[in-house]
Amino acid sequence: MNSTAISSQQKLLLISNEPELTQVLNLNLTSLGYELCHCASIKHANKSLAHSQYSLILLDRRLPDGDGILLAQQLRQHNQFTPIMVMSDQGSEADIVLGLESGADDYLVKPVSVLELRARIKARLRQSQAQQIDTRELCFEGVRISAIERQLYLQEQAIKLTAREFDLLWHLTCSPQQVFSREQLLQSVWGYHHQGYEHTVNSHVNRLRNKLANYPGFNELVQTVWGVGYKFSPRPVSQTQVSA
Repeated sequence: MNSTAISSQQKLLLISNEPELTQVLNLNLTSLGYELCHCASIKHANKSLAHSQYSLILLDRRLPDGDGILLAQQLRQHNQFTPIMVMSDQGSEADIVLGLESGADDYLVKPVSVLELRARIKARLRQSQAQQIDTRELCFEGVRISAIERQLYLQEQAIKLTAREFDLLWHLTCSPQQVFSREQLLQSVWGYHHQGYEHTVNSHVNRLRNKLANYPGFNELVQTVWGVGYKFSPRPVSQTQVSA
């Protein structure tokens, strides 16, 4: 199956109030076989998201009824895991970190290279599809993590995690005792190529640890290896593959 046939199955939502940008992206993305829908405001986007499912969201920050990042936060708070790529002319380090920590999977600074955007969309969709078909359930002493449920259980008690916290924990858990640098985690979990935003990883690790700390005996599951990065360090009991 060629890439165009694969792309034709993907429905993307563009949320932007810039006619020129919308026209350029519509021309380029539909030529690849994607179905591109368009909304010009957060209000319009919420209505569209309530009635349709999308494979990926392209989100402009400057919208007539607010900052697009507010929509990203709202979606993640409601445990919607659709990949979100933010586009913005606000490109400072603080802006990019804010976007990533608000739930965006990627952050592109305008003017956006169409070729780069196309490549990133393809990569993000591949990653999303891989996550959707992962049916593994990893079990350790007192710990069970289900990929298909996207749920962490401690002593069979469900622990509420954000989408990004789960992705981070799952990545660490799939390779127990392996140390990952902040750069590696940023690339693997966030899919973000730029350096200098490693404290995004730090803040998510800290929030994850704070949740684990509420359960005696589990507060050291995610450990710091000073000068290197982080690792998942339980006493392994079993790792099982369950059928879909």
